[in-house]
Amino acid sequence: MERDDLEYVGFWPRVGAAIIDSLLVAAICWPLLTYFYGTEYWTNTDFVRGPADFILNWVFPAVAVILFWVYRQATPGKMAISARIVDAKTGEAPRTRQLIGRYLAYYVSIIPFCLGLIWVAFDARKQGWHDKLAGTVVVRARKRGTETVRFDD
Repeated sequence: MERDDLEYVGFWPRVGAAIIDSLLVAAICWPLLTYFYGTEYWTNTDFVRGPADFILNWVFPAVAVILFWVYRQATPGKMAISARIVDAKTGEAPRTRQLIGRYLAYYVSIIPFCLGLIWVAFDARKQGWHDKLAGTVVVRARKRGTETVRFDD
């Protein structure tokens, strides 16, 4: 099935969306981390300073991102660029299990020098490794792209 009204979202728009999301998470977490641990938190080299550190840096972002994906198919950054995550085969909303797998697959994409994220720039369907592993694509209403979006039925 092809969708002439959609285009794959490429590397640079997705970088912009990630910057927006990172700034939002930082705006929420940094003041709280400073409140709980003081300004010395920012010069400490411990991997995790305590429970609030773990919750704010690991649990909160994971839960927030997955909930946005489940209920909106996008994080605020992706919403800002009118992008959404869909199942690569059907074009429908991905299953929750798929989205959790996508989040975990980000680590696979990041660990080898972020090659799995950079892959978006070179892939025909603009899929990072996390998208390929989860069976998702990121799409938006056609604006300027020439590649027709295809879903494997």
